[in-house]
Amino acid sequence: MIKRCFSLLLFLLACAAAKAQTADSILLNKLGDFDMATLSGDANTAINIGEKILPDTAKMEPKVRVNFFAKLAKAYDDGDEDAKAIVYYEKVAAAEPNYYVAQRGLGYLYNAKAEDIQLKLYLTSKESPDYKALFESYRKAVLKALPRLEKAQACDPDDDTLDLIMTLYMNIHDEQGLSSLKNHLADLAKNCVDLLSDK
Repeated sequence: MIKRCFSLLLFLLACAAAKAQTADSILLNKLGDFDMATLSGDANTAINIGEKILPDTAKMEPKVRVNFFAKLAKAYDDGDEDAKAIVYYEKVAAAEPNYYVAQRGLGYLYNAKAEDIQLKLYLTSKESPDYKALFESYRKAVLKALPRLEKAQACDPDDDTLDLIMTLYMNIHDEQGLSSLKNHLADLAKNCVDLLSDK
């Protein structure tokens, strides 16, 4: 009787281990397919596979999870799913604030929202009672984009990004921010991460 119980226990443990290995290998296979889709630039396929992986992200090591979120955010960004891209870029930026690729993605996505408000601003007369509130909304949207764009510019200088940053400061009439930009970028450039590690 004891031998049977012991044999049954061993069998159940072996089944549980096999099931865990199977679940892990399925997740690894999905991650491999996801990586292939992102490397080939197939945003739609990457999104489809990535969304199937999302329920299993708690099983991933923290750095693997952040790397996955970064790739998923980029896929959403490439697929013009801005709201979802922002969610996952934010997760990456929270985990690794110096990873300027996520900061750049967020900066440009937040700037797109600011541009939508700016268009309404252009169409509104300065004498309109709505103008002041609209300008304040625009200013807040710009101030959300600027730190992200500045981190990206500090770590990976680009003339277009620099022009955009300067234009945004001028648009919100922030002369102090504009005048201190060079020193601010130098400070931000001291800590930059250009690649996320899985280890």
